[in-house]
Amino acid sequence: MIEAAKESFSKQGFMKTLGAEIIHIEKGLLKIRCKKNEGLTQQHGFFHAGVLTSIMDSACGYAALTTMEKGSDVLSVEFKTNLLRPAKSDVIIATGRVVKSGRTLVFCEATVTDETEEILYTTMQGTMISLKPTN
Repeated sequence: MIEAAKESFSKQGFMKTLGAEIIHIEKGLLKIRCKKNEGLTQQHGFFHAGVLTSIMDSACGYAALTTMEKGSDVLSVEFKTNLLRPAKSDVIIATGRVVKSGRTLVFCEATVTDETEEILYTTMQGTMISLKPTN
């Protein structure tokens, strides 16, 4: 399902708009990098919270997809985000991790950090649903 996750991510127009790219993927874990540009900032020059939330949502979703049955697809069911400090670095990394993968629901956590992965900007807890393949 790793290749399926990469392929699905490549079809996301919004991730392309953000300039987001997968930089690491393995079963249950996915990292996305995003470089700052003026179109992704809020009025103080920090990354907009919508960018942070969006890349964490995708990181969780695709980490979840790597644990699902072949042919499945993934959708977000819910998520909660905590904005801990302004994201003012030039590059951010969203890391999504599967906490528990069930038959239908997958529970995930995500973070957004600076490029060194030392400064924590945001966290997310999310639930993803597996859309089973139709025969």
